[in-house]
Amino acid sequence: MIVVDTNVLAYLYLQGEFSQAAERLLAYDGDWHAPILWKSEFRNILAGYLRRGRLTVTVADAIMAEAESLLEGTGHEPDSRQVLRLVRESDCSAYDCEFVAVAQMLGTVLFSMDAKILKAFPRQTKKLTEMIL
Repeated sequence: MIVVDTNVLAYLYLQGEFSQAAERLLAYDGDWHAPILWKSEFRNILAGYLRRGRLTVTVADAIMAEAESLLEGTGHEPDSRQVLRLVRESDCSAYDCEFVAVAQMLGTVLFSMDAKILKAFPRQTKKLTEMIL
């Protein structure tokens, strides 16, 4: 069981620089978790692709459905007090701290490529590209 941030999901479903790393992570541990917030963030990423003409609505719908299937039953609502404590201890947004809070709540690690999160919470996070298999 691991927690992934929304960008890791994007790397998995939208071909890019870190897509192979996301695929290796899924093969290594397919039990992915995230705060419920991931859906809104992922829809926003897909919206950007739609607006730039890089995806059709049909393809975006299919990608969203596949991501929802992957994370079905593994979305979590983090404790607000914990999120705010993490905000106070870092320079990270409350959105980012939700992912860290879920990882702490589940006693696992958050995989990310977000430099700010990785720097602020080095014991709770792992860089996607430095994953040890």
